[in-house]
Amino acid sequence: MREPRWLPWARWIGLGLLTLFTLVPLFVMASSAIKPLRDVQNGFSWIPTTFTLRPFTDIWRTVPLARYFVNSLVVSSVAAVASVTVAIFAAYAISRYRFPGRRIFSVTVLSTQMFPGILFLLPLFMIFVNLGNAIGIELYATRTGLIITYLTFSLPFSIWMLVGYFDSIPVALDEAAKVDGNGPIGALLRVVIPAAMPGIVAVLIYAFMTAWGEVLFASVMTDEGTRTLAVGLRGYATENDVYWNQVMAASLVVSVPVVAGFLLLQRYLVQGLTAGAVK
Repeated sequence: MREPRWLPWARWIGLGLLTLFTLVPLFVMASSAIKPLRDVQNGFSWIPTTFTLRPFTDIWRTVPLARYFVNSLVVSSVAAVASVTVAIFAAYAISRYRFPGRRIFSVTVLSTQMFPGILFLLPLFMIFVNLGNAIGIELYATRTGLIITYLTFSLPFSIWMLVGYFDSIPVALDEAAKVDGNGPIGALLRVVIPAAMPGIVAVLIYAFMTAWGEVLFASVMTDEGTRTLAVGLRGYATENDVYWNQVMAASLVVSVPVVAGFLLLQRYLVQGLTAGAVK
C-alpha cells in the first residue's frame, strides 16, 4: 500500500520538533554555564552578553565535585559489572535448562519491575542499619551498600533481557562446544557470551545508567563521604543563593564521559535491544 504524500513531511516535522525539544535545553545549559552569576539571575537571554569560563573552575571549589564523580563512577561501574555477571549465569540457566520452579522464578523476577522503587527504600534502610548494629557489617552510608541497592533495580531487568537474547542463540552452538570437550561453563564462556555480546553490552549500559542518574536512594543511603554526583549537585544551592551558572557547568562536565561512552557503545545497545525485542 502506497503511503500518503503528506506522511514524509509529517515525519520530518515530528523529527524536527523532537530535535528542538532535545537541543534547546542543552543550548540553555551551555549558554548559562559561560555567563556570570548576575547575568543568569537577572533575566534569561539566549546569547551571553558577558563571556566567562570561571564557572568551570569554580565548580571544583564550591563543592567536592571530584570526590562525587569518583563515587558515582565506582558505584555505577561495580554495580553494572556485578549485575551483568550474575545476570549472565542466571539467564543462561533459565534459557538452557528446565528445572522445577523455572517458570515461577522467571515470573517473580519480571514482577519486581512492577513495583515503584520507593517501596524498597525503607526496608533496605532498616536492613542496612540493623546489620550494622547487630553484627557490625556496615552497609549504610557506604559504597558497598549503595552498590547492593542498585543491584536490586538492575538485576531483575538484566536477567529478563538476557534470557530473551540467549533464547535467540541456537542451542546447536552449545552442543557443538560440548562435542569439542567443553562443559556447560566452557560453552557459555567460549560460545554463548561472544555470540550474545551486543545484548550483554546493552544490559551493561542500562545497569550503569540506572545507577549513574539515581537520586532518591543516593540521597538517603549516603553521607558526605560517599555522596554521588546526582545528589552532590545540590551543594551548589545554599541558604542564600543558588549558583546556577556553576550548576550548568557541572552538569556539562559530568555528562561528557557518559555521553561519550554511550555514543561509542550505541551500536551494541541498538543491536541488543532489537534482538531482545524481536525475541
